[in-house]
Amino acid sequence: MAEALLGIVIENLGSFVQDELATFLGVDQQIQKLSSYLTAIRAVLEDAEEKQITSKAVKDWLQKLTDAAYVLDDILDECSMHPKSSCLSRLHPKDILFRRDIGKRMNDITQRFHDIDEERSMFQFSTGVTDKQAEDDDEWRQTSSVITEPIIYGRDQDREQIVESLLRHASNSQDLSIYTIVGMGGLGKTTLAKQVFNDDRVSKHFDLKIWVCVSNDFNTKIILQSIIECVTGQNPNLNTLEAMQKKVQEVLQSKRYLLVLDDVWNEDQRKWKELKGVLQCAMGTILVTTRLEQVASIMEVCPVHRLIELSDDDSWSLFKHHAFGHDREESEELVAIGKYIVRKCVGSPLAIKTLGSLLRGESEVQQWQNIKEHASMMDATCSSRVVTKIVPIAHCNTPFNSFHFLWSSFHTSSRTSKYLLLCNTS
Repeated sequence: MAEALLGIVIENLGSFVQDELATFLGVDQQIQKLSSYLTAIRAVLEDAEEKQITSKAVKDWLQKLTDAAYVLDDILDECSMHPKSSCLSRLHPKDILFRRDIGKRMNDITQRFHDIDEERSMFQFSTGVTDKQAEDDDEWRQTSSVITEPIIYGRDQDREQIVESLLRHASNSQDLSIYTIVGMGGLGKTTLAKQVFNDDRVSKHFDLKIWVCVSNDFNTKIILQSIIECVTGQNPNLNTLEAMQKKVQEVLQSKRYLLVLDDVWNEDQRKWKELKGVLQCAMGTILVTTRLEQVASIMEVCPVHRLIELSDDDSWSLFKHHAFGHDREESEELVAIGKYIVRKCVGSPLAIKTLGSLLRGESEVQQWQNIKEHASMMDATCSSRVVTKIVPIAHCNTPFNSFHFLWSSFHTSSRTSKYLLLCNTS
């Protein structure tokens, strides 16, 4: 998606300014203009990406934008790799040539984005997100404790370790116990937490089991409301934080409970302590899933379970399950291509499931070969950007052959940006 790419470029542009490279290279004016263009363009991208399905002109405009964004990010990478000390040395001939080259290329790309921004006004895109888009995005991010995938590959040992640890801590301590599953996006933290939550041993041990999807907004009031609704089955209709806190303490009092806080991003220790103070009213055990080590740190968690990539065998088993199913015959040619694609997913269950599902029912070798060719560009690691941006697009109603995959990785001395874009090509 152009939105994901542009977000990365804007972030890298910010780093470029913070490092004062723009000043050293004499391109401050161009950077200011680029920031203005990119901000204006980004505001309409959601509408543009929706309209490109039915408008070839919009699709062409987005392609121009994507191409220009790659060029700009290449320039920023070159600048970041150039020794900063050299930038300070204004007399060295090589540095003079480098600054002159960067200045010319910055002028060219600035003009290119100016033209793209001018075209933007012709399409009359709406800015921001609609209420429906925001609602759809919220619904996509929400999780529940219901197991939707009864067959899980490669996580039996992880489940056993977590269940045993939860039960041991809950039995030996009257205090609040906190356990965290940490891992990059797409590794299956939520899926693993569901397996633990629904384990018979866990169900027998705890009086109450509560599941709350937290996501980006660590809102104490909303979390408390979710806990009350989960325990009582009713909306509490309470307006103040004080009332919420008292109601939670009432429903948890004298209970041995397990609370899952799924997909936590909060790094503000103050917010966590506010919630923790309410939850200490009973013999509680909290299981947290997060991508961020810092989350575990501020929660003062012990122990932390770090989820790693699937093994090669488990990765292939997962891919076969989604790509071939139980009844489909596996041809040697498709198996060979499939194994290549799986290797490029480097043990990311979400990436494997997504690609396998897209290939399910596709018997033409060329379709598989197309994915393989794009997979050959995939970097040796999958970042959180890789797997989280696939899913919404993979569920849209556009035909399979209208997609192509592009894996990219940009490395500099100071930063690394990796992402996977699933691009519409029809």
